Amino acid sequence: MFETLTKAPGDKILALMGEYAADSRSTKIDLGVGVYKDEKGVTPVMSSVRKAEERILSNEKTKTYLGIAGNKGFGAAVLDLVLGDSVDRARVRIAQAPGGTGSLWVLMQLINRARPGATIHVSNPTWANHNPIALNSGLKVATYPYFDPATRGVRFAEMLAKLDTLGAGDVVLLHGCCHNPTGANLTNDQWDQVAASLKRTGALPFIDLAYLGFGDGIAADAYGTRKVLATAPEALIAFSGSKNFGLYRERVGAAILVARNAEEAEITNSQLLNIIRGAYSQPPDHGAEIIRTILEDAELRAEWESELSGMRERMITLRQKLAAAIRERSNSSDFDFVADHRGMFSLLGLPVEAVDHLKAKNGVYMTSDSRINVAGIPEDRVGDLADAVLAAIR
Repeated sequence: MFETLTKAPGDKILALMGEYAADSRSTKIDLGVGVYKDEKGVTPVMSSVRKAEERILSNEKTKTYLGIAGNKGFGAAVLDLVLGDSVDRARVRIAQAPGGTGSLWVLMQLINRARPGATIHVSNPTWANHNPIALNSGLKVATYPYFDPATRGVRFAEMLAKLDTLGAGDVVLLHGCCHNPTGANLTNDQWDQVAASLKRTGALPFIDLAYLGFGDGIAADAYGTRKVLATAPEALIAFSGSKNFGLYRERVGAAILVARNAEEAEITNSQLLNIIRGAYSQPPDHGAEIIRTILEDAELRAEWESELSGMRERMITLRQKLAAAIRERSNSSDFDFVADHRGMFSLLGLPVEAVDHLKAKNGVYMTSDSRINVAGIPEDRVGDLADAVLAAIR
């Protein structure tokens, strides 16, 4: 049977990780893999997470199944965190899923079950895994304008013009905050216009919310999602707890659906749960119980929010330092956009030759499109990185 197969293409991020690991230079810098790193270059276990785990382990009495939708307390807490009071909860259903990726997958399966072969419109560029998940779910993929390589900002007029041409049956995948890979984000006024466009056209908003709290704060980062939900009759949200709770390996996500009314929500949810049952049956609980424990406890939640704020502020500071260092050395504002962007990533706009030069000459690793993980910048080597980037493009 397997003689019919050919080798699948390798994952570029995983390949980059392997190259970095094999590099023996002590001065190497990893700006590729998308995980938060502290000032020591470590992806830490948050103290609030550790305390929640200790509490869980001391109180847990069973390892029995929780059901297809997963941890119900987690689901309720995540809805409060994400939605606020933006939408009538009778229209909302949530199912725990294995990570944000698993959430995207089950929701795209749901779209294809409701509208086989529907077209999902993604930003140009978008996260590298969006297209494969959509195609493997049976959907067609199209793009809408988003990033301007010249200004390193959002091509909003072109984006909105494209969205205005869509109609019922089209799906629009939006990055809720902290756009990956660019770091260029919509303003609140632009979110208002996007929400109004979706309401006019009837296109289905599908929000990937992977970095809530990593941009400008939880409420600020949730603005776009809540605005769209307050406006649109139907919507889908894929939530991830990997970044903001540091639970990468626990794979904690949630698939959220908003229907036109409670009856349609119940029917659609039955199909969502049917998809989950036929795939992984039900999700793992440990990470979800950590998040539930933190969000339901006032003291732990305050500690988590403080830690999250520290992570966010550190990334903003690194952005400002890198932009300032390049400006000081080049007497140019060409990279000032790094300080303006938000989230974990920025797209530097370097040619592939410069990316290859940085890797070979300086041991600076980033993806081939020049996306950098800002949290991976060593605080004591910002100047070295600025020198290397400028040398690579001269």
